Amino acid sequence: MPLAAHAQQAADALTGPAADYPIVLGDPFVIDGQTFTPVDTMNYDRVGYIAADEEGGGGVTGAHKTLPLPSYVEVTSLETGRTILVRLERRGPMTIDRLLALSPGALAQLGAIDGAPIRIRRVNPPEEHRAMLRQGEEAPLRMDTPASLVEVLKRRLPDAGSASLRDPRQDAVTGREPDTATIPAIDPSADLPAPGESRSVTTEASEQNDSQELTLVKIAEPDPVPAIDDAEQFNPTLPTPSDRGGFVVQLGAFSVRANAERLANKIDGFITPSGSLSLVRVGPFASREKAAQALAKLQGAGYRDALIQTAE
Repeated sequence: MPLAAHAQQAADALTGPAADYPIVLGDPFVIDGQTFTPVDTMNYDRVGYIAADEEGGGGVTGAHKTLPLPSYVEVTSLETGRTILVRLERRGPMTIDRLLALSPGALAQLGAIDGAPIRIRRVNPPEEHRAMLRQGEEAPLRMDTPASLVEVLKRRLPDAGSASLRDPRQDAVTGREPDTATIPAIDPSADLPAPGESRSVTTEASEQNDSQELTLVKIAEPDPVPAIDDAEQFNPTLPTPSDRGGFVVQLGAFSVRANAERLANKIDGFITPSGSLSLVRVGPFASREKAAQALAKLQGAGYRDALIQTAE
């Protein structure tokens, strides 16, 4: 094989899609008496504080205690609402007071300093954005989080450490279609907290046994974040649907049809039956890019578990 071809293969191994695999978890470790167990969790969503990672180099990278390496997260500044995409490549920060460590390049793009409050969500970005981060470049900024939602998230911040934003009912959710015994346990209409009622906050260590992926069943109501007052609701303007569109954004799967209809009316969406479930969707959109724009706006409006799917 020519030398140039060997060189290209070596470069692809470092920056191509194969560089994201295999993902590494590693063994449990202890920081200040607390055990952290790395786990491949998709529905990871927390608020906390960042640390500066001077060893991170010039790329937009981060260090995390438990998420797979590498993996990708959206990091939102809870001071400005700015949101960036970060590639997690290292373990850290080695203190229980900080949730995430960011490289100088990541801190610069986020416009934040050591100790700033943040939100971190694990995401599955498009390959073109993954490639930019692998090459040490900045991925495009994500849609800014609305000020009203930032204020809600800030109220979830603990004085130190971090707090989960995940709805505990997601512990019963898997990528498989639920059976009749499981559906009542994850029905969003059941056991809802009263307005203003506080939700329990779990520590990061306490949720490390949750390794289930969310693919079909998504809890759309209520939002895991405390409900925003009607006066604060963010009503996004979505891209125009297309009759020939091949992509939709799915917001939830409901066992109770009335709940699905309520959400569909609220977002001007439609319902697709799937066995015993009613899937709430918006679209269809002419391209994945249009669907991604709609997804970003819906997630910014509080529908964090929305996802893009191919139109049926």
